[in-house]
Amino acid sequence: MKKFGVGALIFLIACSVAFIYLLPFGQMLTTAFKSAEQIVGNTDGLIFPMSPRTFTYEGEAYPIVKVPDENGVMRELALVDKGRQSSGFIDPANPDGGIIEWQGSWRTLETVYELIPHPENFPEAWDLIDFPRVFFNTAFIAITGMIGTLLSSICVAYAFARFPIPGKNIYFIILIGTIILPGQVTLIPTYAFFASIGWTGSWLPLIIPHFFSNAYNVFLLRQFFLTLPRELDEAAMIDGAGPFRILRSVIIPQSWPAILSVGLFHFIFAWNDYFGPLLYTLGKSDLWPISIAVQQFNFQYGPRPELIQATSLMAMVLPLLIFVFAQKVFMRGVVVTGVEK
Repeated sequence: MKKFGVGALIFLIACSVAFIYLLPFGQMLTTAFKSAEQIVGNTDGLIFPMSPRTFTYEGEAYPIVKVPDENGVMRELALVDKGRQSSGFIDPANPDGGIIEWQGSWRTLETVYELIPHPENFPEAWDLIDFPRVFFNTAFIAITGMIGTLLSSICVAYAFARFPIPGKNIYFIILIGTIILPGQVTLIPTYAFFASIGWTGSWLPLIIPHFFSNAYNVFLLRQFFLTLPRELDEAAMIDGAGPFRILRSVIIPQSWPAILSVGLFHFIFAWNDYFGPLLYTLGKSDLWPISIAVQQFNFQYGPRPELIQATSLMAMVLPLLIFVFAQKVFMRGVVVTGVEK
């Protein structure tokens, strides 16, 4: 019983933390389905895309409110005549019954709302931001860079994990030390270098550097390679396999969890990267990835929060789907790479 109580408390705390963490996402989702009128006229603090229910009487739409009768029973009536001391109502179920007089201030009555989502925000935002173009730009940058970082990081990690390189541990410590080097330190010299060779205003600075490995990715892959038994390498050597054949036929087939984790890390990074594309594609709107395009869209359509939230949701759909479907392999790769044999 005591163990059940502790477990239930932990579960409750976890659910509470998850709920608080997902609140901004929930607000984004509900706002994306609202109209401008639902946002501006939301004086009752409604969370969902709700609009006042109306009833058309003699060619004009009137709001429906909850009106108490003489017995205190609430009736949903259409407010057709607003007065200070008394107001006139029409019963939507019996409009031929005429005006119903009610004594009291109509401002105290509760408005009846109905759920009216506006999915048309998404196609409108899709056309305004030209999503096919920015999706292609982002996918090309992310996928090409991911291929480069996997090729280079796998080779470097394989060398650190298997080859008897003199001073290998010192080199590895130096490589890992570059992780703590702030990007601001290398920003100006890196930009000056790319500008001197004419790469600014293109995707090359966003793609080519990833073909020279990454310290964080090398660390993850090296740790995973160290968990693989060396007996498999030795068995392949007896069969005449060289280092490259061992990597291709022994190491890589058993390392897909770590490789997919590294690839997913880079893909999400490239998809969300804002500063790099802003720096190197400034003024080249046809080269903008989705991070820059969405930000520029926010500047232009600031008074339209429903469109801004719709674009943000569409921008995060693909990374979210990839993470959901690859979650099992991704988590296994992250856990195993932290264990060294």
